[in-house]
Amino acid sequence: MAFRGRLPNTKHGSGFPGRHTLSEILSQPRCWAECLATLCDGSAVSEITESFSDKTDWIFVGCGSSYYLALSAAANWTSITGRKAWAVPTSEILFYPNLVNTCATDLAAVLISRSGQTSEAVLAAEWFRARRIPTIAVSCCPKQPLEKAATAAIVLPKAAEQSTVMTRSFSSMLLALQFLAAKIVGDTNLTEAIHQFPSEAERHFSGLAETIKSFVEGTRFADYVCLGEGPFYGLACESALKLTEMSCSYGQSFHTLEFGHGPKLITAAETLIVFLISEAGYQAELDVLKEIKRLGATTVAISPKHEPRARAAADVFVEMPSNLPELVRAPAYAFVPQLLGLYTGLKKGFNPDEPRNLTRAVMLTDKVNPRHATLRSQYLVS
Repeated sequence: MAFRGRLPNTKHGSGFPGRHTLSEILSQPRCWAECLATLCDGSAVSEITESFSDKTDWIFVGCGSSYYLALSAAANWTSITGRKAWAVPTSEILFYPNLVNTCATDLAAVLISRSGQTSEAVLAAEWFRARRIPTIAVSCCPKQPLEKAATAAIVLPKAAEQSTVMTRSFSSMLLALQFLAAKIVGDTNLTEAIHQFPSEAERHFSGLAETIKSFVEGTRFADYVCLGEGPFYGLACESALKLTEMSCSYGQSFHTLEFGHGPKLITAAETLIVFLISEAGYQAELDVLKEIKRLGATTVAISPKHEPRARAAADVFVEMPSNLPELVRAPAYAFVPQLLGLYTGLKKGFNPDEPRNLTRAVMLTDKVNPRHATLRSQYLVS
């Protein structure tokens, strides 16, 4: 299905569970435009570009959704700048620093946390600072501990959510990092394409919410799998997490072609498999999509091309805006999995705004993590 027409009519009462999450998902194109305006009007990007332009090695660090954002951002960073970039979970910096490559001469670290309060992220910032490695904090809440502990910061208050689960904050911070990468290497064509992206996405995805809602209401699945390659692997991980967080469903993620090396044995009628198809691996990924469809799974394909073979192998087919570079379109791949998670959660009787056992920021304490009290002395030594 290609989505055209007016924006979805999503009328619900004021007490509708998931109303904040739905509003935040649908607000993403407008939010991206507002965040880009903030970046252009402020001095943060120009100051970071001046101070960090000579860095040849980049490490992206985060927890949970922010780690999956780091995976995608690092892949995007290398593609845009040609410089080495990799991602690690924040806890690896704290507990196994000897396994993390932090010995590069011109290394910079990007620390991602929506709240700017996540304990592990703040401790990691202090760890890098103790080793005189410059850091950039990326968050959506100003004047928080992470921003204060970092060398520089990009803060996007417009992207902050009222709901617990990250949606527009994830895509907005990813877009901001793409924009920063383009600025660092002076790629004006890419920055112009990034500025065009919000309006193209809003126009292209009209009707998406209603379509996904109807699909979810007419189906039932036991488990979910999300597949992606390259910069889309981190997005596939985040997609599976959204389904888990919002609907308390079992979600897994794999590199697309890796799914054929064993995991495909779970393929069955009660399995929903979401494909985040890339341009670079298009033909090979399409072959996997067709095989999985033949094996009986229900498939959702988010594709850079609209062609009969892909459309025939997908129960739900979503085409990306084709007039923009592939990397620019990457944040839009989050739309479908976010909506799948939202409507699956509502169907199962959950409130996606406030998933059970989750909080907006993970704050470690001595009570829940005895090692936390020793982290500073154990890891923050020169």
